[in-house]
Amino acid sequence: MARVKGALATRKRRKKVLKLAKGYWGAKSKHFKMAKEAVMKSGNYAYIGRKQKKRDFRRLWITRISAGCKANGINYSTFMNGLKKAGITLNRKMLSEIAIADAAGFTALVEKAKAAL
Repeated sequence: MARVKGALATRKRRKKVLKLAKGYWGAKSKHFKMAKEAVMKSGNYAYIGRKQKKRDFRRLWITRISAGCKANGINYSTFMNGLKKAGITLNRKMLSEIAIADAAGFTALVEKAKAAL
């Protein structure tokens, strides 16, 4: 059986990493060793970032709901408790959209929450 040299696979692997490192500053986009480290690090940042994005949006929605609640004379935690007791199951994303776009509708939700307490 003929001997197989690894040059093709090695070149393919290196090209793949260098393609991912395209646009990186300095030698990180040119030298395989540095590019490999930069790509691994950026992959870690991307993975962590996908988790942080969810947290950040939830915090934003809660801040918006809280601002809407304060305008209607109730705090966030009391409002959420009132909604739960009233049997209204809207997620925070939708509640924040209602608070921004439809102030009258949000006020109606606040009144229902207050009534349920």
